[in-house]
Amino acid sequence: MQQVRNEEETRTNLGKTKEQSQTQKSQTTSQTGTRTCSQPTEDDLKFYQEALNEAKKSLSEGGIPIGAVLVHKGQVIGRGHNRRIQSGSAIRHGEIDCLENCGMQKPEVYRECTLYGTLSPCSMCAGADVLYRIPRVVIGENENFQGDEEFLRSRGTEVIVLNDKESIEMLRGFIEKHNHEWCEDIGSTCR
Repeated sequence: MQQVRNEEETRTNLGKTKEQSQTQKSQTTSQTGTRTCSQPTEDDLKFYQEALNEAKKSLSEGGIPIGAVLVHKGQVIGRGHNRRIQSGSAIRHGEIDCLENCGMQKPEVYRECTLYGTLSPCSMCAGADVLYRIPRVVIGENENFQGDEEFLRSRGTEVIVLNDKESIEMLRGFIEKHNHEWCEDIGSTCR
């Protein structure tokens, strides 16, 4: 009889622990604000322009207009743009090029960074963000391509989408003229 009562108490206590844990999670979310509705700062807009310049550079080189910069404590430590066409690379997306160009950093550096990219990140790029535990990603647009933003959010990454019209139009124009290259870039079947 005593053993049954103890098992019931343990189940009740476990239930309370789970409830308390969920309540704490909700409180944490409400204290930090919704990660999906965060507003960009003036610095975000400034550094996003750097990523946009990288996208323009890629386009001027004949590549896909996607750019990225990695910022640590107000300093750009890496920049890059999509180089798949220019270098014949299977993986040189804007974010990957940016991370490669910043060189090896200590883990704590990545954990204090914001990554600015002109397009919603694909699975590969979102995976790299999560791997290095980059806590914040500012995205120019997600109209031309809806990447793995939800995966980032599910891993605790703050995601801000700017809906930048210039970036939307630049990539849309590229897609209309170079649909085959675009489809290859996102791993899709061409129409």
